[in-house]
Amino acid sequence: MANHALNPSSDDPKAPLLPLHEPPESSHHTPKSILTSKTLSIISGPLVCMLIFFFVDLNGKHASRNMLAVLSWVFLWWLTEAVPMAVTSMSPLFLFPIFGIASADDVAKSYMDDIISLVLGSFILALAVEHYNIHRRLALKITSLFCGDPLKPPLLLLGICGTTAFVSMWMHNTAAAMMMIPVATGVLQRLPDGDSVHPDVRRFCKAVILGVIYSAAIGGMSTLTGTGVNLILVGMWESYYPQEKPISFSSWFLFGFPLALVLFFALWGILCLLYCSKNSAKALSAYMDRAHLKRELELLGPMAFAEKMVLTVFGDRVGDGSVSVMMATLLFIIPNKKNEGEKLMDWNKCKKLQWNIILLLGAGFAIAQGVQTSGLADVISANLDFLETAPSLAIAPLVCLVSGTITEFASNNATTTLVLPLLVELAQSMRVHPLLLMVPGAIGAQFAFLLPTGTPSNIVGFTTGHIDIKDMIKTGVPLKIVGIGVLSLLMPTLGTLVFETNKQG
Repeated sequence: MANHALNPSSDDPKAPLLPLHEPPESSHHTPKSILTSKTLSIISGPLVCMLIFFFVDLNGKHASRNMLAVLSWVFLWWLTEAVPMAVTSMSPLFLFPIFGIASADDVAKSYMDDIISLVLGSFILALAVEHYNIHRRLALKITSLFCGDPLKPPLLLLGICGTTAFVSMWMHNTAAAMMMIPVATGVLQRLPDGDSVHPDVRRFCKAVILGVIYSAAIGGMSTLTGTGVNLILVGMWESYYPQEKPISFSSWFLFGFPLALVLFFALWGILCLLYCSKNSAKALSAYMDRAHLKRELELLGPMAFAEKMVLTVFGDRVGDGSVSVMMATLLFIIPNKKNEGEKLMDWNKCKKLQWNIILLLGAGFAIAQGVQTSGLADVISANLDFLETAPSLAIAPLVCLVSGTITEFASNNATTTLVLPLLVELAQSMRVHPLLLMVPGAIGAQFAFLLPTGTPSNIVGFTTGHIDIKDMIKTGVPLKIVGIGVLSLLMPTLGTLVFETNKQG
């Protein structure tokens, strides 16, 4: 009977030829269903681009107008995430030739230069570190040293944050945050949750997550490879001033590490002040101790040959694209000694490669080149004459403040790409060394401490459910103030020695 009901016989003249379905409640599409926020975001880019193209007149400078139109399209799509970030990052490849800004060949060169090779090699090495759980071993080992016996929450917080900052120095800060958040949540899993949890326990959880995402950002500031912003700065410096001494890995470290060190301890102090009370140790000691961390470490077992080799290759990496790719290539040649014929890495393990960051860097370099060659940088800098009257000591904090504000609403890399070409032109009109403005602009773009959408690292921490926007603002505002203050002091002092900014004035 069941089969007959599902497949009515053709002998029954009343049986329908096709199954009958209830008609939908509404079969017509209303304008409201079509004009979704996503659709409006997609339309906004080309719409604003066309409005600028047809109605904006930059004193007859058509190339500058076209570049401004393309820039508005790209940045609107970046800001609204109308399409995936990687797709938006590829748009200069067709927009620049269409609007006559640059040829397809010239644009494509921006997507694979030495700095992008450095990032590509670094990402592959980072994936190897993650695959063999080296990051987890390192995190547990260092954190267990700081746990204290009896438990000292500020010391444990210092260990977790310090480990994150150290890891972030040698790989992209987003990757470092993604690696350390699971480690941090693993530590916090021993703590109770729910509405009835002790307030001191809840506050410590907030401190740990905030510490990880902010430490990842701070650690990345200290080295060239820690964040894409530093790489964009180096690339633009070499592009605009090829005759000048390039910013090397060591020279940036001499400036970036002291800055990051001061910011790190400022962060730790802020977190301890806001989230670690005198009774925290008593509330936490019942759930967490050094033995837990040691057990986690013991479960990983002794370090195998593959882990040792990955660490060796990772340690030989230097701040050069060719060497970085060569070291990454070795991972596909050296056997892992686990299974016969297997190497340390294979391409299947590289499926998580962050092509969106690589494409974003390429787009950043392409836009920087377009802003320069189209003359748009000259047009915009001409409207920033009022900054020339500002005292010289006020320029660095002012630039850092502007860049640090923009970066809360746009990605760090996008902010850097937009701001640095303008600062180059401004420095020329002010007759000061460009790095006096470019470095604060780049560092300020990394002060995205207030909103979850500021950086991917913030989003990773926000999704844990332990923090909300109020926590980020409460911690991020004083941290940003300290950052601007420290940078304002270091730039005319240590920055002068490291970057030789006193040679031009």
